[in-house]
Amino acid sequence: MSWFIVHDNYIDGTIPPEMFSNLTNLAVFDVAKNLLAGSIPSQIGNCKEIITLLLSNNNFTGSIPVEMGSLPNLQFLVMSKNHFTGVIPSHIGNATSLKFLAIRSNHLDGELPATMSALINLVALILSGNKFTGIIPNIDNRQLPSVKVVKDKNTNSFMGELPSAFCQLALLQLLDLSNNQLSGVLKNFRRLVILDLGNNNISGVIPPWIGQSNPLLRILGLRSNMFYGNIPWQLSQLSHLQLLDLAENNFIGSIPESFVNLSFMRQAPTMQPGIKIVLQYATFGYIYSGTMVVIWKGQDYIFRGRDAFVTGIDLSANSLFGAIPPELTNLRGIQLLNMSRNCLSGSIPKDIGSLKFLESLDLSWNKISGPIPPSISNLIFLSSLNLSSNLLSGGIPTGNQLQTLDDPSIYSNNLGLCGSLLNISCKHGSSPTTTSDVGKEHHDELETMWMYCSVIAGTIFGFWIWFGTLFFWKPWRCAFLSCIDAMQQKVMRKMKDI
Repeated sequence: MSWFIVHDNYIDGTIPPEMFSNLTNLAVFDVAKNLLAGSIPSQIGNCKEIITLLLSNNNFTGSIPVEMGSLPNLQFLVMSKNHFTGVIPSHIGNATSLKFLAIRSNHLDGELPATMSALINLVALILSGNKFTGIIPNIDNRQLPSVKVVKDKNTNSFMGELPSAFCQLALLQLLDLSNNQLSGVLKNFRRLVILDLGNNNISGVIPPWIGQSNPLLRILGLRSNMFYGNIPWQLSQLSHLQLLDLAENNFIGSIPESFVNLSFMRQAPTMQPGIKIVLQYATFGYIYSGTMVVIWKGQDYIFRGRDAFVTGIDLSANSLFGAIPPELTNLRGIQLLNMSRNCLSGSIPKDIGSLKFLESLDLSWNKISGPIPPSISNLIFLSSLNLSSNLLSGGIPTGNQLQTLDDPSIYSNNLGLCGSLLNISCKHGSSPTTTSDVGKEHHDELETMWMYCSVIAGTIFGFWIWFGTLFFWKPWRCAFLSCIDAMQQKVMRKMKDI
């Protein structure tokens, strides 16, 4: 067998058909990351011994040759980042030895052929960045660790329900079917590390099995679907969870206090914020690094690497109510927190400043009242803040990182707030607070509390001394009643004179 490897060069031109006609014993053909163009010669069908065919990151055009389905030993086919058009030929199902198929970021369209269900040895299927439509065929395979059929918006448009066969894949770790038109309810997936079903039409409640059957789950993305009901407490069992995105659904009820048990989010990040998650597949020396994009407040966060360190919770655009659980301030490693556009009430937890690594905080469009806790100025990594459209009152805290967040819209539509940033002077007792004022405010609160307690206690004590004396000492009681009778008689005489 022979190998032809010229990857990562500047070779241009086309692949001569004679190459495949003469090299019939070719085992590896690797021309990835070059400047090659033109179509793939149909003579590829002559290479019956070929195992690995790597054509990615070039300028190839035309359709996928049907002859690729007649390669009995082909295991690794990578054609990503080219300009291939047309549909996936149904003959691809004849390449039953295929383990790794990656054709993302091309211009392919149409439906996936039903014959793909015959690819019983498939390990990874990467189809994102195309324009596929129709139903995802069931893949009868119990060892598929990754199904990533779509990543980018405005690309594939798969419809129908989630394939039930995916639930039987015992080693399935990554399932990314986001940005499609899938419907139905969640299936009982097990042992997942990444599950992203965002931007579909999936409905129903979040079933408890997500927390019970996926102990290693790191990313759960269910954004922009039609889920409803309460957020199940079983999500708190996901001790490895680092990204929870339930935004833009129909969830009701309160935020589970048990989220404090999300132990990964309680840990301090081991590296500086910025880089993020991943799954790598080592296949006979060829490594494919899968990626996942999470959009957070208009910014794309690309996750790479199994040892991820970005953490976040997005519950925005639902119908959640009640107070923000103070227990959430124990998630001291969290970096992204969005609870905007709900019906949350109560106050901002006074220990919000304990979230030392928080970069983005959005609590806008709720019914949160009370003052902004002075401890918020302890968030030294905070780069994005939105507290607008609430019922907040009092002075806006200053100091530390808050000095850089000088956009008035951060605090707009809170009629009770005051401060120089809003050009609203604070009344006496409502001046902007800093962390240095906390001790003095606490002392004043204690003095006020003791004053109220003293007044109440004195009133009760005086009341019982007076009436107790009247009740137990007969001479005073008789004198008091005689006075009452005399006053009553005077009133009656005056009424007669009128």
